[in-house]
Amino acid sequence: MIITYDWEFIERGAELPIVPISLGMVREDGERLYLVNGEMPLSQLARHPWLQHNVVPYLPIKMQFSATMDAANSIIEWDPEHTDYNVRVGLDEMRHRVQEFTYCESVELWGYYAAYDHVVLGQLFGTMTEWPSHLPQFTRDIMQEWERLGRPPLPRQPASIHHALHDAQWNMEALQSLQLHELEVSNGQEGGTFPPVDDQFPYGSERAND
Repeated sequence: MIITYDWEFIERGAELPIVPISLGMVREDGERLYLVNGEMPLSQLARHPWLQHNVVPYLPIKMQFSATMDAANSIIEWDPEHTDYNVRVGLDEMRHRVQEFTYCESVELWGYYAAYDHVVLGQLFGTMTEWPSHLPQFTRDIMQEWERLGRPPLPRQPASIHHALHDAQWNMEALQSLQLHELEVSNGQEGGTFPPVDDQFPYGSERAND
């Protein structure tokens, strides 16, 4: 079972663990999982301009800016009226839900620029000895597959990039497009040409900040 996934997270440097914000997972059978970490420190989101701009708009939280528009002194809180408010869970529940969702035969984990995503997933489970036996201890990277296949065209990323579930869904679509490309090439049907970098990756280096 192929499972694509994406984390949004708060990175705090070498001395502190990464804080999960939200997780999106998509299975090749169409099942989807979207969870938001109900234990994350909201004040840290308020102090992070990149997260405010790119991630906060998709979360079930609301911000009240100070008169000076100083985010560090603004009020940030959960929004019970948000449509995704009910996906808030604690880390123990998140761990349980992920184990349940991924309990399939022959699992392949895939991500996009997946190194950090794999670290956050491992951190969710604890130590290496606590890693679930049904999951591979590595995540395959869509970017490596894209490079291997000669950089064929990929689907355009959604406008809601950095919404973890939407990104995980795009990961599945991108992977399937690469699989189709490889099949076409093997059958002598060369795929499309590689578009300009600015068109292929319209969001530049933002993905590296997930």
